[in-house]
Amino acid sequence: MNNHQAQSEKKLHRVLSLNDLIIYGIILIQPVAALPLFGHANAISRGHAVTSILIAMIGMILTAISYGRMANMYPVAGSAYTYVSKGIHSYAGFIAGWSMFMDYMFVPIICVIYAGITANYLVSFIPYAIWLFIFAALFTLVNLKGLKMAAITNVVLMITMSIVVFYFMGAAIRYISIHNGFKGLFSLRPFYDKTTFSLRPIASATALAALTYIGFDGITTLSEEVENPKRNVLLAAVLTCVITGIWSGAQIYLAQLSWPDWSSFTSGLDTEAARNNALDTAIMTVARRVGGSLLDIALTVVLLLASVGSGITAQIGASRLLYGMGRDGVIPRAIFGHLDKKHSSPDYNVMIIGILTLVSALFFNYEECARLINFGAFFAFMAVNIASIREYYFMIGKKTIKSFLINFLPGALGFLTCLIIWLNLPAKTFIIGGGWMAAGIIYLAIRTKGFQKQIPVISLP
Repeated sequence: MNNHQAQSEKKLHRVLSLNDLIIYGIILIQPVAALPLFGHANAISRGHAVTSILIAMIGMILTAISYGRMANMYPVAGSAYTYVSKGIHSYAGFIAGWSMFMDYMFVPIICVIYAGITANYLVSFIPYAIWLFIFAALFTLVNLKGLKMAAITNVVLMITMSIVVFYFMGAAIRYISIHNGFKGLFSLRPFYDKTTFSLRPIASATALAALTYIGFDGITTLSEEVENPKRNVLLAAVLTCVITGIWSGAQIYLAQLSWPDWSSFTSGLDTEAARNNALDTAIMTVARRVGGSLLDIALTVVLLLASVGSGITAQIGASRLLYGMGRDGVIPRAIFGHLDKKHSSPDYNVMIIGILTLVSALFFNYEECARLINFGAFFAFMAVNIASIREYYFMIGKKTIKSFLINFLPGALGFLTCLIIWLNLPAKTFIIGGGWMAAGIIYLAIRTKGFQKQIPVISLP
């Protein structure tokens, strides 16, 4: 055995427990993930934002089962690209990876947008567009210097976010109790208001609210470092979605009870820009009602810090994805495969992503970016569900009722739930997302000489 073989057979130490994985998943998703979505989801669902979050949770739990099962079969650091390539076909894996590539590109954009929204809310005399430039430049400069957020920084940020969210929830409970009595804390109205309940608006809101859970699949990238991965990866993925759903649902439930008149956020506003801004900052408006200016500022600062932290990480993730593709020759190596000698950062890619982020942030709003991220993510989720069904049900010779219930039904229900959510995205999202997917298929056809040659490799981070 030569040195190369010996090194390739080295394995990472399996040191992560189930609890470690769950904490990692919650850090990826963030404890405040649902709050920026509150205004838009509440308006679209006509006062049923918490219902939308819980419906999305069902689809995510079923999809998490499929991710966990694929991690069981392939207990290495995995992704939708890996699982679909192995479970269906390498071409299908490329398309799933291409859809996730769109997510990698749009996450820095949405972070710059929301950082700009929160900063403009705090310091309104500086125009929103200037804030976009400031944060796009900040993300780019930090990543050009090769700076990294330490793991302890992420933990401290998560604890800080959790404290502020508890503060918000406590203030909301106090406010509701004072104005409506203790019984006011228990109401079915946030889940079902017969005067406004309608399936189509709720389905549309669910297609937005699902952004709350995006990131749970990052758990599978640690499969090689987990104790008993065949058990713990699946459990961690499922429990992360359950905890996120209950935690986020509780926040939104209290916000809805604190501000029952969902239509009042935008009443009297004549322009779409003004209405969007009111919905972008709706959760801060609720915070000011239940906790005064102190809670309002604290929550806004936390949301700003969360956007900055996520944005810096997302930008370098997108830059590394381009670097991996450039290094592997999928895209021009001279540009995209370049590393800065001093900082060992993919400097050209960081600058390209920074420019694209700024330009895109000037043309897209928060809701549009959220839906585009969900377009790419849910396409990949559907593909993973299909891969799980194929590997665990159709590739097994004997079909039984037990096999159907265990190996077919969860994946099928996960696929159908994700499909319904995906199909309820607006037409504009499908035009942009469809164009992106069409470009990927055309690129694949060209690189494989009409699907006759080996697939180009996407080196997902």
